[in-house]
Amino acid sequence: MAHSTKVTALIMAGKRSGVLDPLAARAGVAQKCVVPVHGIPMIERAVKHVAACKEVSAIKIVAHEPDEIASLPTIAALIAEGRLTFAEGKFNLVDSVFSGAEGADWPILITTADNCLVTPEGYSEFIRKCLANEAGAAAGLARKEDVIAADPVGQKKFYQFKDGDFSNCNMYWLGSEQALGAAEIMRQGGQFAKFPSRVIKAFGLINLIRFRFGNWSKENLFAEISKRFGIKLMAIELSDGQYAIDVDNERTFDVTERILKRQESQAIAG
Repeated sequence: MAHSTKVTALIMAGKRSGVLDPLAARAGVAQKCVVPVHGIPMIERAVKHVAACKEVSAIKIVAHEPDEIASLPTIAALIAEGRLTFAEGKFNLVDSVFSGAEGADWPILITTADNCLVTPEGYSEFIRKCLANEAGAAAGLARKEDVIAADPVGQKKFYQFKDGDFSNCNMYWLGSEQALGAAEIMRQGGQFAKFPSRVIKAFGLINLIRFRFGNWSKENLFAEISKRFGIKLMAIELSDGQYAIDVDNERTFDVTERILKRQESQAIAG
């Protein structure tokens, strides 16, 4: 696959049916993705960074309530350019991915609206590595030591492999329509460290045992899982631990604001 390939980006910005997120309630908005983080709605920050990634062409936001999102200046401008469209959010994450992928050009990058700390360079790194490795599907991971270096309390749950501990960066890759079957990995948020039963459902019991005891490298485990899905499924290691920190709750909201403020101060000083 040529490295000049242009990628469609899906930004997942759904909400739980009938539930107002505590961060949204505090901010006085209807959905979590428009909660301001360091002065900018998180979906607007995510879209701005995705749009600045040179490998990304079209952008699709998958949302249940698009009107509130579409009125944001950055997003409204991209809609006017014809670069950004919306897809309907569904009951769960996997069906929402299918909704976003419908009619999209391949390959597809998937990220989330609360990924406030992933930079354009981070998305470029992930895309380049997926293309270079000819990944059929992939998930972005960051090393524990890199996450802790970004912020000591930024993330508390890690996947244990023989070659180290890693955290999910909520960045995924689907190389072709065939890879949609691997979207099962993301069902119910992909929080396997909290819910091992999801690994059984997606990967199988033997792979769960290997996963839990950390007696395989991530490459070996993903190679075995690839056999289950019939595509080349990869773990893509990313260089910056902050990419694994998203805005889930009050704690990670505070962590994210702290990192953004620090970066702003460093930029001004520089």
